[in-house]
Amino acid sequence: MQNTTPVTTLHFTDYEITGNIKYLYFMSTLLVFLLIVFVNIVLITVITTQRSLHEPMYIFICNLAFNGLYGSSAFYPVCMVNILSKMPSISRTGCLIQVFCIHTYGSFEYSILALMAYDRYLSICHPLRYNSIMTPSKVTKLLVFVYMYPICILSVHIYLTIRLPLCGFIIDKLYCNNWSVVRLSCIDVSVNSAFGLFVTTILMVPPFLVIFYSYIRILTVCLKASKEARSKALETCTPHLLTFMNYSVATFFEVVHYRFDLSNMPHVLRIIMSIDFLLLPPLLNPIIYGVKMQEIKKRTIRMFVGRVGALG
Repeated sequence: MQNTTPVTTLHFTDYEITGNIKYLYFMSTLLVFLLIVFVNIVLITVITTQRSLHEPMYIFICNLAFNGLYGSSAFYPVCMVNILSKMPSISRTGCLIQVFCIHTYGSFEYSILALMAYDRYLSICHPLRYNSIMTPSKVTKLLVFVYMYPICILSVHIYLTIRLPLCGFIIDKLYCNNWSVVRLSCIDVSVNSAFGLFVTTILMVPPFLVIFYSYIRILTVCLKASKEARSKALETCTPHLLTFMNYSVATFFEVVHYRFDLSNMPHVLRIIMSIDFLLLPPLLNPIIYGVKMQEIKKRTIRMFVGRVGALG
């Protein structure tokens, strides 16, 4: 018999933590969150305060850091509250807000990476035309599109989920995602499933094609270029490639966790796989760019050394 009582609270099952070890999990999660906030804020501060870094490439990196903070803020505070809670739960409204935030975070990440690949393609393949193409106005329009396009598409996606009556109330994850909520519905969800596939396709395929095309063209140019030019191209592209692989691996784990039955997998490993895309990209992206890009590295060191000197 279907449950006719409106579901207003959803409960998580992956927070199977008992005893004092929950405090260790809480402190570890808090430490990771604070580290993510710190490294991303440092990167944003360096780029926004240094006029020499007000170029398209660095502006896109800054947006990547903002997005890391956005996605982390949608997950970690709720996670830490539930670690300490006797009955980990979230309101239905809070769950849908988290769904929207986490899904837009993932879409923003992929779109910004595509924008960065396009920027590297223009810089390496069309250096003489780069400044005339990547004007401040063009950069602003690209960023507005990158943010508004996923928001518009995912707003419709979430609306289709909001209208569903729910009979179940158990979320088998550490956070809410759209399918976890949809599968709790009392009615047929074929429309949601079909639209979900459509949304995944239009949000993931175009950015991937942009990245793939950009690096095919970059590789073609580099093979014909001098050793010095290849070295310079590699220096500017390596951080982006590392970031893209970092996010792709994390997303692959989430897809595997989402599509396949992993009940036989160790609980801790299954949890790590489910949150990998919320853990690795926001944490490693600023570190990758801070270490690999000499201009950011130099400015960051100068900022901290200058502050230490002022305090001394």
